[in-house]
Formats: sequence, structure tokens, C-alpha cells
Amino acid sequence: MSRHPPPGLSTGVALVAIVLVSVNLRPGASTVGPVLAEIRSGLGLSGGLAGLLTGLPGLCFALAGGLAVAFARRVGITVGIALGLVAATVGLLLRPGTGTPWVFLALSALALAGMAVGNVLVPAWIKRHGGGHQVALATVYGTALIVGATIGQALTAPLASSLGSWQRALGVWGLLVLLALPLWVGLALRERRDPGDHLDSGPAPAGRIATSPTAVAMTVLFGIQSMHAYVQLGWLPQVYRDAGLSADHAGALAALLSATGIIGALAMPTLIVRAPSLLPYVVTFGVLLAGGYGGLALWPATVPWLWALMLGVAGFAFPLVIAMLPARTRHPQVTAQLSGFVQPVGYLVAAAGPVLVGMLHEATGGWNAVLVLLALTAVPFTWAGLRASGSVYVDDELRA
Repeated sequence: MSRHPPPGLSTGVALVAIVLVSVNLRPGASTVGPVLAEIRSGLGLSGGLAGLLTGLPGLCFALAGGLAVAFARRVGITVGIALGLVAATVGLLLRPGTGTPWVFLALSALALAGMAVGNVLVPAWIKRHGGGHQVALATVYGTALIVGATIGQALTAPLASSLGSWQRALGVWGLLVLLALPLWVGLALRERRDPGDHLDSGPAPAGRIATSPTAVAMTVLFGIQSMHAYVQLGWLPQVYRDAGLSADHAGALAALLSATGIIGALAMPTLIVRAPSLLPYVVTFGVLLAGGYGGLALWPATVPWLWALMLGVAGFAFPLVIAMLPARTRHPQVTAQLSGFVQPVGYLVAAAGPVLVGMLHEATGGWNAVLVLLALTAVPFTWAGLRASGSVYVDDELRA
């Protein structure tokens, strides 16, 4: 297996390609929430259909992501990513123009499915084409994911106001994906006949990925952290508002939590390579997770920025797992298998989180029980992090 980029694929091209695809893998999911009320009014969505729309990202990332590896075996990693971008572009550009709820949902699902393919295959592409720059590309990938989600959430409502409609605001994100297409289509045409770009090539170890203890631990860690991310995205502002803070203050605290994740995305890939041990960091993340929710339960309005900051740093576990996908594998096929196991299964776990939180909050009439249970998840979170942070390769566990 080649450990270097194929001739002619420069580091600069690889870097631009990763930026263009990664920044587009989240806005399609994060841009609906800020204008959900306008979408419901414009399309006449019932409460049930609105719930389905908000739950689509987790479902599509899980289901389509689970099929991405088999898809890439047939068409190749690069072609798979390019086709995913095509699906995302078509879905995001066409959905604002429909007035039919089910068509809007179907086009949203198409766009999210395309993004799900990118979620799974980009780490394998980095492994295959990154050469000696895999850490840098993994850093860019994780950072751009968070940046894309953040700008989508932050800019959609202002765009709707300035452009005059929520339809135009959502259409902007389709144009952003469109910018990525020329380069990725060009790369796909170039790589489609390269045997190394197909997942069946090379001496990859046989074995089911679920038999790897490291893969299972990474999945648990990814699932719990993603569940917290979805819960924080959907419910944290309301927790603060119910504690007496203004809507603007609550929104600023949620933005602080999200922005903190960018620091983690920049730091984690290098840390995995250079740190003698990840154990102190994983334990710290677990303590901060429990402490952040504990603080919200006891003194939510006293030092509210502290709890947001603690939860934001605990969220470094997300870029940690993303960076581990190429760092804990040797062969691109194993990277793809690991990514295709960790992310879909993890997103299924994550999708249930906001629903269960809403049900428990309604049943208890307050946030204390919810926050205590969320704090207790720090135990399996820390266990999974400790198990996943060992300096082992999933390839070796599959061979064993």
C-alpha cells in the first residue's frame, strides 16, 4: 500500500480539498434549527413532521453512513466523496424551492445522506492520500467540521433577515457546497482507475470491526459525546433561560460552548501523535463533563460561563475520536471500516439523547433529574475514553 499521495496530488491540493468538503458536512444539518419556526409556517409542517425534520441528521448520518463503506468498495473513496457532494448540492439547492412538506423532507434526507458519506470516507481519504501530512489534514478536517456547524447555526437567521426569506438563507448553503464540486469531481475523474483508491485493494486484515475492543470503545465514546452535543445544541439555551437568563445571554453561552470546540479540533490530532499518554486528558474531560452538568444543576445562573466552558472542553472528546480514525489504523480500508462503524452507530445513540431529555424534562417538570443523569454518563464516557486511548492499531486487533 502506498503511504504517500499519488504523483501529482500536492499537499496544497489535498489541503484545499479537505477544507472544501469538511466545511460542508455540517451546515445542512445545523441550519434548519435557527429558522425552524419559519419553515413550519411556510410549509405548514405539523409538530410530528417538524420533529422528523430535526431528527433527520442523526438518522441519515447513521443509516447512510453505515452504507458508505460498501459504496466506496464499488466506486472508490474519492468518487464516493464526490458523489456525496453531488447529492448534498442537489438536496440543498432544490429543497428551498418546494412548497410540499414531504418533498422538502426527502430533499433534506438526500442532502444529509450525501454528507453522511463524506463523514465516513474523508478519514479514509486522508489515510490514503495524506502521506506525511495526515496529522495536519486530520486537524483541518476536525476543525472545519466544527466551523461549518458553527457558521451554519450562527448565520442562517441573519441571512434570512437580510435576504428576505428563509428559503434564500437555506439556499446559500447549497451554493457553498457547489463551490466544492469542481475540485472533487476533478479528483474523482483522476482517481477512479487507481486501485489504491478502492477499499478492496492491498493487504488489509480480515475480521469484523466490532471484534476490535478499541473500535467498540471509540464507538461508545463517540456516541456519548455526540449525544451530549445534540442535547446541548437543542436544550442548553432553554436550561439557562429557565434559570432566569435572557435569550441573548443564553445564546451567547451556547456559542461559547461551540467555539471552545474549535480549540479542541486544532489540538487533538497533534496531541494524539505527541503526547506520551492520553489518559490524563481523558480523565480531565470526564471530570469536566460531570462538573459542568453538576454546576448547571446547582448554580446555573451564578457563573453560567464556567459551566459552558467546562462542557465545551469536555467536548474535545469529539475531535479526539475523529482524529483517532486515521491515527489508530494502518490501512485505508480499515480506516473506512472503523469510520463506518464508529460514526453510524454513534449517531444512532446520539439521536436518542435530545428526545429522552425532552421526555424526562416534561415528566419531572424541571431540569435537575435530567442534569444529574447527564452528569452520570461521565462514568461510561471516561471508561470508553481510557480504553480507546491506548497506543494500539485496530488492524492489529483484527489480525489477532
